[in-house]
Amino acid sequence: MWQTLKHPKRIDIIHNQSVSKKDFQSFIGERTNDDTYPSKLSWQLDDELQPTEIMLHDKKYLAAFRCFLKTEFSEENIDFWFACEEFKSTASPEDLPWKAWEIYQEFIQPAAPREINVDHHIKEKIKRSLEKPSLSSFDEAQKHVYLLMERDSCPRFLHSEAYRSLKYKSKTRWYI
Repeated sequence: MWQTLKHPKRIDIIHNQSVSKKDFQSFIGERTNDDTYPSKLSWQLDDELQPTEIMLHDKKYLAAFRCFLKTEFSEENIDFWFACEEFKSTASPEDLPWKAWEIYQEFIQPAAPREINVDHHIKEKIKRSLEKPSLSSFDEAQKHVYLLMERDSCPRFLHSEAYRSLKYKSKTRWYI
């Protein structure tokens, strides 16, 4: 029976290959409010949530987005973004140096196991900041990665079957 159900497709998305902010209104209210996720990104000025921010706030969309990034071999972007969020919530100044070093070794240094795609100048700036790290040491790289996800990965995810299926399931709210 489940195989016979057809997922409705939005013709405007298929033809125009564009998604507007109104497409996200259906799940803005489903955001989580735990302390892991910031209520607002530091570089965003407007009050509207961007699609990428929604993906980072809503647990089911985040899980689907992470799986999608794995298929695109770019999950290090979202992992780096969350590592930076955790780093910024560090309460003890004594913990900053070792946490900064861990993030640098994992994501920033040349040939890092999960190296992110950021400009050489940003990497050098971070390397210099390791001598005396601050909570904002990774802000520029985090912003760069966020914008990369927003402009590249998120639009592709929004056109994926995984996203359309999840959105369809959210709207129908099947209960067992």
